[in-house]
Amino acid sequence: MEVVLDLYSQLHSELEPLICMDEASIQLTGHVFEPIPLEPGHDAKVDYHYTREGVQALFMFFDPNRGWRRVSNRDHRTRVDWAIEVRRLLDEDYPHAHKVKLVCDNLNTHNIASLYEAFPAPEAHRLARKLEIYHTPRNGSWLNVAEIELSVLSQQCLDRRISSVEELTSELAAWQQERNSITSKVIWHFTTDDARVKLKHLYPIFEPQETGDSNATF
Repeated sequence: MEVVLDLYSQLHSELEPLICMDEASIQLTGHVFEPIPLEPGHDAKVDYHYTREGVQALFMFFDPNRGWRRVSNRDHRTRVDWAIEVRRLLDEDYPHAHKVKLVCDNLNTHNIASLYEAFPAPEAHRLARKLEIYHTPRNGSWLNVAEIELSVLSQQCLDRRISSVEELTSELAAWQQERNSITSKVIWHFTTDDARVKLKHLYPIFEPQETGDSNATF
């Protein structure tokens, strides 16, 4: 925990940016009956019956200091999917960075081994050299500020029925473009010193070791 908190308190340059990533899933749903649109004097009406149109995985990459984010939807959340998204981050989003400091949850897919499963060894090695991974503690995913951005995405974009992959991709792109245009950032205030006070129950009890008395007699 303290490693991640210290990371948030540091300055990060364009050559070594701090990026937070998180994943989520969304159920695509369609209408059984076409909604009745809003009219003067009448509210819009949507029937509560819906159709299931599959599930999509969401990958969120967020630079809290720059106010930049990219969200992608994929069919799966495998090691290979994660590796492909990370390569895009390194080669397309931050091609000039010497090293990207990546904060992510402690999942078994979020590690260098996934790069070697997705790409030939030389390519995986090239990507790994540009990547510095910081895992949040188990049961401590709240430390990942990408969760905040996913929550904003859910409220502003996903809180309605989206019935197809194409529609989801289009809506994500529009939301991403608008959020990036206003460079919405996250200012993290919770520090390591705060954690030692407010979360002291998570720390082991420290008991000083007793030292022998040089004047003791036997």
